[in-house]
Amino acid sequence: MSPTIREISNGPHPVRQFWRGTAPSVIRTGIGSALYFSGLNALRQSVARSNLLLAGSGGSTDGSYGPLSLPKLSNLANLTTGAIARASAGFIMTPITVIKVRYESSFYAYRTVLGAGRDILAKQGLRGFFAGFGATAVRDAPYAGLYVLFYEQSKRRLSSASPGTQQPARSMSISASAGINFMSGVVAAGLATAITNPFDAIKTRLQLMPARYENMVQAATIMLREDGVRSLFDGLALRIGRKALSSALAWTVYEELIRRAEESWSDSAETVL
Repeated sequence: MSPTIREISNGPHPVRQFWRGTAPSVIRTGIGSALYFSGLNALRQSVARSNLLLAGSGGSTDGSYGPLSLPKLSNLANLTTGAIARASAGFIMTPITVIKVRYESSFYAYRTVLGAGRDILAKQGLRGFFAGFGATAVRDAPYAGLYVLFYEQSKRRLSSASPGTQQPARSMSISASAGINFMSGVVAAGLATAITNPFDAIKTRLQLMPARYENMVQAATIMLREDGVRSLFDGLALRIGRKALSSALAWTVYEELIRRAEESWSDSAETVL
C-alpha cells in the first residue's frame, strides 16, 4: 500500500488522483446500499415469519418483532439472507463497478466516467459491463453472509459482556446501542474481508484485464503461478480499513433508522388503538 501512495503522491495532480472515481463510487455505494439493505430487511422478515431456516437453530419464532424491526435469526438464516441480498444488489450494480475499476486504473487512459462507459460498450458490448461478475458474486455473497453472521454474533457477545446492556434493544440507550453496533460492524467486516479477499483480488484482475483472464479459475492459476499466494491478498490492509469503517457506519445508521422507525410505528399503532 505504501509504494502505491508514494507513486500517486509523486505523480501529477496527486489530490485529484486520490479522489479519482468518486462519482461512480458514490453512485455504487448509495444505490447499492439502498438495494442491499432493502432486500436484506425484506428477506429477514420473510424468513422470520415463515420460520424458514429457524428450526432448532435458536432463531426467533415468537413473532415479537414489528414490520420494521430486525428479527433474531439462526446462524444459517443470517448467512443465507445476507448472501442472497448482496448477490442480487451486486448484479444490478456490476456495470457501475466495472466502470469505476477501469476509470480508476492506470491501465486505461479514461478522462471521464462517461468516456469509460462508451469505450467499454464500443469494444465489448453489454457483456463488458458484467466482466468479473462471477468473481464478484463469489466474493460478495460469502462476504455479506459471513458479515451478517459475525455481526449478529458480535452483537450478542458484546451485549452480554457489557455492563448495563442486558436489556431489550428498544430500552437500551442510544449511545450504548450505537457503540455495540459499530464495534460489531468493525469486527464483522475485518473477519469477512480477510476470508473473502482472494475473490476480490481475482475479481479485480478480471475486470482490469478481461483479454488476459478469461475466467476465475484461469485467473487464479496465473496469479498463483506468477505471483504466488501473496497475490490473492493484494490490497487486504486497505480493503479491511475501508470495509471496517464504511460497513460499521452503514450498519450503525441502518440499525438506528430501523429502531426509530419501529418506535414511530409502535406509537402510531397505539394511538390508532
